[in-house]
Amino acid sequence: MDTAEEGRIYKCLFTGSVSSLLTLPLDMLSTENLLADCLQGCFVVTCTLCAFISLVWLREQIVHGGAPIWLEHAAPPFNAAGHHQNEAPAGGNGAENVAADQPANPPAENAVVGENPDAQDDQAEEEEEENEEEDDAGVEDAADANNGAQDDMNWNALEWDRAAEELTWERMLGLDGSLVFLEHVFWVVSLNTLFILVFAFCPYHIGHFSLVGLGFEEHVQASHFEGLITTIVGYILLAITLIICHGLATLVKFHRSRRLLGVCYIVVKVSLLVVVEIGVFPLICGWWLDICSLEMFDATLKDRELSFQSAPGTTMFLHWLVGMVYVFYFASFILLLREVLRPGVLWFLRNLNDPDFNPVQEMIHLPIYRHLRRFILSVIVFGSIVLLMLWLPIRIIKSLLPNFLPYNVMLYSDAPVSELSLELLLLQVVLPALLEQGHTRQWLKGLVRAWTVTAGYLLDLHSYLLGDQEENENSANQQVNNNQHARNNNAIPVVGEGLHAAHQAILQQGGPVGFQPYRRPLNFPLRIFLLIVFMCITLLIASLICLTLPVFAGRWLMSFWTGTAKIHELYTAACGLYVCWLTIRAVTVLVAWMPQGRRVIFQKVKEWSLMIMKTLIVAVLLAGVVPLLLGLLFELVIVAPLRVPLDQTPLFYPWQDWALGVLHAKIIAAITLMGPQWWLKTVIEQVYANGIRNIDLHYIVRKLAAPVISVLLLSLCVPYVIASGVVPLLGVTAEMQNLVHRRIYPFLLMVVVLMAILSFQVRQFKRLYEHIKNDKYLVGQRLVNYERKSGKQGSSPPPPQSSQE
Repeated sequence: MDTAEEGRIYKCLFTGSVSSLLTLPLDMLSTENLLADCLQGCFVVTCTLCAFISLVWLREQIVHGGAPIWLEHAAPPFNAAGHHQNEAPAGGNGAENVAADQPANPPAENAVVGENPDAQDDQAEEEEEENEEEDDAGVEDAADANNGAQDDMNWNALEWDRAAEELTWERMLGLDGSLVFLEHVFWVVSLNTLFILVFAFCPYHIGHFSLVGLGFEEHVQASHFEGLITTIVGYILLAITLIICHGLATLVKFHRSRRLLGVCYIVVKVSLLVVVEIGVFPLICGWWLDICSLEMFDATLKDRELSFQSAPGTTMFLHWLVGMVYVFYFASFILLLREVLRPGVLWFLRNLNDPDFNPVQEMIHLPIYRHLRRFILSVIVFGSIVLLMLWLPIRIIKSLLPNFLPYNVMLYSDAPVSELSLELLLLQVVLPALLEQGHTRQWLKGLVRAWTVTAGYLLDLHSYLLGDQEENENSANQQVNNNQHARNNNAIPVVGEGLHAAHQAILQQGGPVGFQPYRRPLNFPLRIFLLIVFMCITLLIASLICLTLPVFAGRWLMSFWTGTAKIHELYTAACGLYVCWLTIRAVTVLVAWMPQGRRVIFQKVKEWSLMIMKTLIVAVLLAGVVPLLLGLLFELVIVAPLRVPLDQTPLFYPWQDWALGVLHAKIIAAITLMGPQWWLKTVIEQVYANGIRNIDLHYIVRKLAAPVISVLLLSLCVPYVIASGVVPLLGVTAEMQNLVHRRIYPFLLMVVVLMAILSFQVRQFKRLYEHIKNDKYLVGQRLVNYERKSGKQGSSPPPPQSSQE
C-alpha cells in the first residue's frame, strides 16, 4: 500500500489541478487501479532511494576528496568559471574521452622530452594560488568560513549503529505490540513526498513556466519527451539561480548561506554532468552512427523519422544502446593502445586504469566551461572517427562495388528472424567471444605493435611512439656523446626529469610511470602530421576490409546452403567472421607447430580433433538445445500471452526463439555466478575453471546439460500434457480448453513464484520466531567441549548443556 500511495501522490502532484489535490485522501484509500499504482509507486520509491544514496555518496566524495577552492575560499563559482586559478587540479587526464590541454611551451628540436602535461598547469596553479593568498584581504572572514565549513562537513545527522540496533523485524511489522511501524510508514511516505516535491515537482514547473514564457512549448511537446526535457531545463535554470545567489551571498559575506548554496550548486552540476556524459553523449553517438550508415541499409532519414514517431522510447533506447556499445569498444581499444605505446603518447586521452583518476572529483572541481570544451572535443573526435571508418568506406564501396551494398536486413514483421535479436546476439555473444576467448585481442595488439614499429621507423618516431628500448645497449655511445657535449658546455637539459619527476617516482613506487622521456627529431610537427595521415589511411583500409571480407565470405558459404535466396546479412557477417577467425587461428597454430616436427604435429592434430569433437557436442547441448528450450519457454510464458489474443493462433519461429534464448541463458548464467552458492553455480564455475583444453564431457553432460534440459523439458511438457490430455477428459467446453491451453504456462509460473515467496516468508518468520523466543526466554549460552563416549566413560555423567529457562 505504501508504494500505491507514492504512485498516487506522484500523479496528483503532476496532474496540475486543484480537484486532484482535494480528492487525494480519498484516492489514497481507493482500490481502483491498485496494481498499476503499486508498480508506479515502486518505480518512484526506487528512484527516490537511488537519488538519496547518490546524494549521500556525493557528500562523502566532497568530504574525503575536498571541496572546490571557490567553495573553501570566498570566491563565487562564476569567477571560477572565468579564472583557471580558482580551480583545483583534476584527478585524471580527461573528460568523456578527449581531455587536457597541450603544453604551452614546446621544447627545442632534438631535445629529450619528458611528457607530463599536468606539470606546467600544476606549477602555474600553485604560483597563482600563492599570489591569491598574498593578496587576500579578508583573512579573518575566510578563517570563519573555513571553520563553518569544517563544522558542516563533520556534522552527522544520524547515529547509524544505534538506529540499526533499534530497528528489528518485530518492530517493523508491529509484532511487538506497539504502533511504531505506522510511524515508520508515515515518515517514509512523508519523506518520499517531500523528495518528489523538491527534486521533481519544483524543477519541472520551473522549466515548464520558462519554456512557456520563451515560446518553446510546442517544440518540446513535439519531441515526445516533454517531462524529461522540461525537468532538465528546470535544473539548468536552478543551477544558474544558485550561482547568482552564491555570488550575492559572497558579496554580503553570509558564509553559511554561501556554503549551502555552493553545495547545492555542486549537487545540481554533478547531476547534470552525469546525465550529459551517460545519457546525452551515447545518444548522440548512436544517432550519428545511424545517420552515417543509412546508405548501407538502403534507408533514409524519413524512415528513421517514421520509426521515431511510432515508437519514440524504443527508438531512443536502441540508439543509446548502440552509442554505449560504440563508446565501450572505443575505450577498450584505447586501453589496448596504452599497453603498446610509450607512456605519455596518449596524454590527451583519459587513462581509465589510473588509480588516481576519479571522474566524480573532476565533476566537482573543474568548471563548467572546461567540461563543455571536453564534451565538444569528444563529440568531434567520435564523430570524425565515425565519418572515417563508416561513412567514407560506404561511399568507396558503393563506387567500386555497386552491387555489394545495401546489406540485406529484413525489417518487415513477418520475417522468420527478428533483426533486433540477431543484433543483440552479435553484440553480446559473437563479439565478446571473439575478443575474450579467441586470442583476437593478442592478434590485434600484435598488429598495432607491428604498425607502430613500421610507422616509427618510416617517420623516425620510434622513440616518440615506443620509447628508447635500446638505451641500456647503447649506453657506451651515449656516454661518448655526453662527453662531447660536455666539452662544448652545451649539454641539453632533460625536460621533466627534475623535482616533479622524482616526486612522481616516489608516489608511484615502481608502478607504471605516467610519462617517459623520448628523443624529439627534426621537423617534429610535420612528422606528427604524416603519422596522423598514415593512421587515417590505415583505419580506412581496415574498415573497408571489415565491411567487405566477412560478408563476402559469409555470402559465398551461405550460397551453398540457401542458393540464390537472400538471407539476413547478420547471418552472413557472423559466418564469415568466424570463418576468417578460424582460418587465422589455424595458420598461427600451424606456424607455431612447424619447428616441432611431423610426429608432434600429428599428435597435436589428434588431440585437437578429439577436443573439437567434445566441444561440438557440448556446444550442441549448451548453445543449441538449452537456448532453444529456454527461448520457447519464454515465448510460451511471457510473449504469447501478452501479444496474441485468445481467438488467434500464436506462431513460433525456432531461430528467433533460439537467438533470444542465447541472451536469456547468458543473463541467467551471469546472475547465477553473482548469486549465492548452490549446485548450478558450483557446476558452472567448475566448467569455467576446466576451460576448453581440459574439457570434461562426462561431467558437463551428467552435472550440467542433463539436469538443465530435464527441468526445461518438464516445464514445457507437463503443462502441455495437462492442457491437452487431462483437461479434455473433464468434459469442459472448447473455449475453456483453449483458455487453459493458452494460460496454463503463465499460471504455473505464478504458482511457482508464489510457492517460492511463501517458502521464503515461512523461513523468515521462523527466524523471527526464534529471535523473539531467544530475546524473551534465553538466559545464557555456554560453550562446552565435545567428548566422544567410550566404554570406560559409560557411567560418567553427561556433559553440561546450554542453560535455558
